[in-house]
Amino acid sequence: MESFVLYTSSSSFSPSSRLSLLRRSQPSLKSPVNILPSSASPRPLLNLRSPPSHLLSPLALFNSKPSPKLQAPPRPIQASPSPPPPPVAVSPKGAKIIPLIISLSIGLIVRFLVPKPVEVSMQAWQLLSIFLSTIAGLVLNPLPVGAWAFLGLATSILTKTLSFSTAFEAFTNEVIWLIVISFFFARGFVKTGLGDRVANYFVKWLGKSTLGLSYGLTFSEVLIAPAMPSTTARAGGIYLPIIKSLSHSVGSKPGDPSARKLGAYLVQSQFQWNLVDRTINPVDACSLLIQSAGNSSALFLTAAAQNMLCLKLAEEVGVIVSNPWVSWFRVASVPALVSLLLTPFILYHLYPPEMKDTPDAPAIAAKKLELMGPVKRDEWVMIGTMLLAVSLWVFGEALGIASVVAAMLGLSILLLLGVLDWDDCLSEKSAWDTLAWFAVLVGMAGQLTNLGVVTWMSSCVANLLRSFSLSWPAAFGVLQASYFFIHYLFASQTGHVGALYSAFLAMHVAAGVPRVLSALALAYNTNLFGALTHYSSGQAAVYYGAGYVDLPDVFRVGFIMAMINAVIWTVVGSFWWKFLGLY
Repeated sequence: MESFVLYTSSSSFSPSSRLSLLRRSQPSLKSPVNILPSSASPRPLLNLRSPPSHLLSPLALFNSKPSPKLQAPPRPIQASPSPPPPPVAVSPKGAKIIPLIISLSIGLIVRFLVPKPVEVSMQAWQLLSIFLSTIAGLVLNPLPVGAWAFLGLATSILTKTLSFSTAFEAFTNEVIWLIVISFFFARGFVKTGLGDRVANYFVKWLGKSTLGLSYGLTFSEVLIAPAMPSTTARAGGIYLPIIKSLSHSVGSKPGDPSARKLGAYLVQSQFQWNLVDRTINPVDACSLLIQSAGNSSALFLTAAAQNMLCLKLAEEVGVIVSNPWVSWFRVASVPALVSLLLTPFILYHLYPPEMKDTPDAPAIAAKKLELMGPVKRDEWVMIGTMLLAVSLWVFGEALGIASVVAAMLGLSILLLLGVLDWDDCLSEKSAWDTLAWFAVLVGMAGQLTNLGVVTWMSSCVANLLRSFSLSWPAAFGVLQASYFFIHYLFASQTGHVGALYSAFLAMHVAAGVPRVLSALALAYNTNLFGALTHYSSGQAAVYYGAGYVDLPDVFRVGFIMAMINAVIWTVVGSFWWKFLGLY
């Protein structure tokens, strides 16, 4: 409240005037009010900011001496009213209406408008309609993936399509729990700094040129990938921070023309490498971006969560891959390594960096390693645990130890020795979300197979292919290409696997394609399409979000590299797979 001063004079005025003065002596006066004779000689009486207590009573005015003319204070300076803040956009709660309507409509149309084939039971047809609505929701996202999958699960129980125990049967699936535990391993790599240390060592050894820097990051990911089964965690927790640091050190900034100086090339190259490690396929069309992020995932079964899911779904269809870890590596090794070696070189010419030499990169990496100090106790525990887990994954079948048991043993060691605590596991939301929606999709897909829907669909496709007189190699190429390019409609590799892998594998088998070749080729393909777009995989979103690569370049390079990899895998893979006796 602003203060003002009362003035008195020897002139007198009536009690009513004094009451009027009391009413008017408020800080809300907006203009001077002269209630005293103009001849009065004013003198200060009091300041109302801290008035004496006896002046606060109205009786004090009647007992006081005549007051002089009151002089109102100058009008207080007031700040001009600030404009109201812009309204904050509030996201609507609940499901997105249009995607919700479309997703539900697909299932309802299939259930009530499409004639049911004679070969399919009513229970199977109803489950198919629920499954198709669930898949449509995964693509259109009316709700988060886990929430939408839960609605599909609840619908299957409410409609009595599946019993409660059958609907939740997949939640005890070993492969799904292996995937969940793999997220915890990835967190251990990031928390201990072990992944960062390994990557910086390779930068120190190979990073004197831009091309050498790319190879250094690539080889470090190949080393880490089999024990860190999350491409998104590798991308966001280890490699993107290193790429940003190196790029900033030479003035290569995201969202700026200087991005092409170094950062854009490293992002593209690492993206491609990561995919090739995960899955490598002679006949898969894939992008080089996929190769870097997908190469590390293609080379090892445990380098990506979706790899293990593919083999589990293959078992549901009746295709068993013996000694899966070793078989996966043996089949993928030659085409994967060729792709890994060629990817940075091809990108170096297709998407060249402005800076060809990076003499300061080894020094930067050495400085970071110096700041990190010697290898810490938790890092040694992480190294030992991962060596144990990978060894059991490789030789577990001979020892009678399942892969998930080996993973559980590794996680138990990390918890007992304090490398991870239970809060780390609880805060890994992606792991629990994956458990929820993976289990729903795997459960529905398994029941569709048990009820004969997949067999009916595959026979229909096989008859169609035979009507064109296609040989199995031609059918193999058509189905692989279809499976690959359909991924433009998906924003998740695992979602793609859950929705289409079983059906496409059944189509391969019905078309006469060798069974193990079909299962592994589709699984490799799943990794290779992870770099087609900026939304095609978790690591794609991470790398694109860094701001170094423009969106048109993501689509352009992704498609070109898909074609290049198709050639690499068709030529190299065909000879290697023939040598291994897969066909």
